[in-house]
Amino acid sequence: MNSSKSPGLAGFGILKNTTCHTEKKISVFFSIIFMTVGILSNSLAIAILMKAYQRFRQKSKASFLLLASGLVVTDLFGHLINGAIAVFVYASDKDWIRFNQSNILCSVFGICMVFFGLCPLFLGSVMAVERCIGVTKPIFHSTKMTSKHVKMMLTMVCLFAVLIALLPILRFRAYQIQASRTWCFYKTEHVEDWEDRFYLLLFSCLGLLALAISFLCNAVTGITLLRVKFKSQQRQGRSHHFEMIIQLLAIMCVSCICWSPFLVAMARIGINKSRSEETCETILFALRMATWNQILDPWVYILLRKAVLKNLYKITRGCCGVHVINLHMWELSSIKNSLKVAAISESPVSSKQINLQPLSSTGQ
Repeated sequence: MNSSKSPGLAGFGILKNTTCHTEKKISVFFSIIFMTVGILSNSLAIAILMKAYQRFRQKSKASFLLLASGLVVTDLFGHLINGAIAVFVYASDKDWIRFNQSNILCSVFGICMVFFGLCPLFLGSVMAVERCIGVTKPIFHSTKMTSKHVKMMLTMVCLFAVLIALLPILRFRAYQIQASRTWCFYKTEHVEDWEDRFYLLLFSCLGLLALAISFLCNAVTGITLLRVKFKSQQRQGRSHHFEMIIQLLAIMCVSCICWSPFLVAMARIGINKSRSEETCETILFALRMATWNQILDPWVYILLRKAVLKNLYKITRGCCGVHVINLHMWELSSIKNSLKVAAISESPVSSKQINLQPLSSTGQ
């Protein structure tokens, strides 16, 4: 019987001859620790982002904070749902035949793995695009990137990730219990059917594409900010741009380091039609690295905030006695002054008719 088309028996063949073993006590302990740390970290990051969103509700930073909040909320629910299922599986001795006769739990687990895997990557790339538009086209950003539009983008990203996660179910392809018997995903054992290969390649290509978009947009944003900094020494209220690009670069680095091994492994399985080169232990290690992404993401917003960085700067300067960073970078101005500078700088007659005075940094 074809297990990929028989939900009730999907993946049970793997349970008889598995070569991938995990220590139950250690696995349960680490699963509980990771889930607890992830939930606490993401909850703290949500509180910080919500507080910042209230402060910058009417400013250009609001859209970035809204997207960041969506990312952290997604990570939080990913830890909560996937972590709870994983702990249940470990606690039940991974006896899938006993508690998964109808394959409902495995299907839910697989859908959550795909959704909570792709959604943060998509949101990271959308945040990079939003910041790139905010820096290169500030007037367009201030008029078009409203909170309503950002919420629509969040909804569209989530719906697209849900569609990708539900695609096998809609096509009557059951998610498979993996060789370690601890998680469910697309079929990775003896992949011969083109559709099974398509799902693996779709997942890995979309994830790698999101990372590539993030890298490209962050590079454009960083270069633009550096060019503006070198061309003009006026205080134009761009410290929030620098703060956000630092956070985006950190998110991108964390996502690349954590997700690349798993995405590449899935792509290799899809291309090679089998998992002969990818051992169970290798994939399980790559999966655990991907899980770390959801733990490290919130710490980007907890640690890489302007207030924290300023304190680190003061400590570093006190210890080393060296002037490392120009503190004028950290001074804020209102969104009105930022738009005024952008409008004047784009005007062809601004240099002849307007004598721009240094802007006040009040308006926080």
